[in-house]
Amino acid sequence: MNWHTSTLVEKNQAGVINMKKLLLLLLFIFPTISYSNFYDGIWKVTDVVGESWLSLNKRHIGKTQEFYKGYASGVFFTCNYKGLSTKRDSYPLNEFLNNKEFKLFKKHKAELGFKEEGEVAITRQTCTGNYFNKEMYPIVTFTDWNKAYHLKNGVIFVMELK
Repeated sequence: MNWHTSTLVEKNQAGVINMKKLLLLLLFIFPTISYSNFYDGIWKVTDVVGESWLSLNKRHIGKTQEFYKGYASGVFFTCNYKGLSTKRDSYPLNEFLNNKEFKLFKKHKAELGFKEEGEVAITRQTCTGNYFNKEMYPIVTFTDWNKAYHLKNGVIFVMELK
């Protein structure tokens, strides 16, 4: 290695060290993404709210739905690391309740024990693998709360993080 090559290698190593310092600084200033509106973990169905003719859905009470990184398994949805994708949108509570797609939530707001204000996150879990239930939508959560709601077939399933 000649003098010119040696100097370039030293400068490159110094640049790598400086980039590491910059990255650490950026992580400190801008913390990593927070998933406060949807939590990985095991969710237990604690209640069913909705139309009485669908009371057969009460059989879901006590069953669980798990999400962990690229894995999902449970009473509503299964995806075993084969293309699990998550799409999440946030809305102010009033905008959410006045959305026609979520009118059942507005109708049963008192029964569901919704917070009076705050951001509502609507999550869509989709699996591109070969599973029967390829989508779980909508999953409704509030910021920093351990409850989630899933609307399916005219019924709202209430889930709590175990």
